[in-house]
Amino acid sequence: MESLRLFGAVRTLAATVAALALVSPGDAQVERNRSQAASSQSPTDRTDGEEASQRVRQAEAELQTGTALTRRGAFAEAIPHLVLAGGQVTNEYAASFNLALCYVGTRQFGKAIEILSGLRNSGQENAEVENLLAQSYVGDGRQQLAFEALLRATSRTPTNEKLYLFVGDASMDRHDYAFGLKVVELGLKNLPASARLHYQRGLFLSLLDEFDQAREDFARARELAPGSETSFLAAANEELYAGNPEAAAKAARTGIAQGYENPILLTIFGEALIRSGARPGETGFTEAQIALERAVAKNPRDPGAEVALGKVYVMSDRLAEAIAHLEKARELEPDNPSVYVNLAHAYRRRGNAIEANEALRILAKLNQAQAERISSAPGDRKAAYGEQRIEQEGAAHKN
Repeated sequence: MESLRLFGAVRTLAATVAALALVSPGDAQVERNRSQAASSQSPTDRTDGEEASQRVRQAEAELQTGTALTRRGAFAEAIPHLVLAGGQVTNEYAASFNLALCYVGTRQFGKAIEILSGLRNSGQENAEVENLLAQSYVGDGRQQLAFEALLRATSRTPTNEKLYLFVGDASMDRHDYAFGLKVVELGLKNLPASARLHYQRGLFLSLLDEFDQAREDFARARELAPGSETSFLAAANEELYAGNPEAAAKAARTGIAQGYENPILLTIFGEALIRSGARPGETGFTEAQIALERAVAKNPRDPGAEVALGKVYVMSDRLAEAIAHLEKARELEPDNPSVYVNLAHAYRRRGNAIEANEALRILAKLNQAQAERISSAPGDRKAAYGEQRIEQEGAAHKN
């Protein structure tokens, strides 16, 4: 079953920046000191000083622009501004950390690891650096180093819930569910009453074919945070994984009516309505399309919402729009098999046999890699790979 998750990597990164990547408030005084020093210099020195001061001001402006873009999740656009700021600003930590974060957001994990390792080696290691380093290692497929970095981060602040959630979400993005479960279970040792950690463990257990245990975590999440956004997400996901799309749609609808305009809840609502059998021309189908369009508008970097909306557009014969959203999903998450299932279907419907066959070729490669990861999962925690294959093949041939 395709994963529908509360903590997408993009949202995690944006939240990290909002909390951490702030320019030091001392910049104005630093600039006044520079101006006072320049006024006491000779004309030649003053000219050189003014040019240097202008470069610094430009660099500070680049940092401000890059930070603002990063906070909005515009990681690719922020990178050149932050590169220009590097080495010339007062708050070098902010410039470096933000740049590393943008590299993670654009899946350039090696570059992020290089920057974050440099911060550590220069004595600027802290829980945030270690946690982003752990996320980078997860993205790079280096789980042991990721876990070591997470342990360093949590040794400083063991009850910081976000540290576990961020790395768990990176594992979800990587489709490494066994490692994600290990991360969340570490968090629950320190935070046994965390509704969000129980919710996330429920997702990982569902994906590892341990749904009976997952139900316990979904129920615990609802018990710990009744009436919250997390509780509605837990209820909707539980029903969806249990094969009850009507009940999942009802839970999501209730949460949305309570004011929780979470893009993931909107995506679950739209997906559940379609799985319930809603078809073009019906009220439920229109509701699903509206919900998914709202989800994409609220978070244009969520591949799950892009795929779901693409499927709806295929069903409506809006093939050009469907392909545009599915290609966006491929850009955001190139190793997501559901992207290629639906791309193959859309291209086939449009008569583009070459593109359809290429999507199927990539899908076969991803399925093989997934099978190998599943076979190496510890104990009997093997994801329901056969179930995923059946669902993928059904999606590729329906309509």
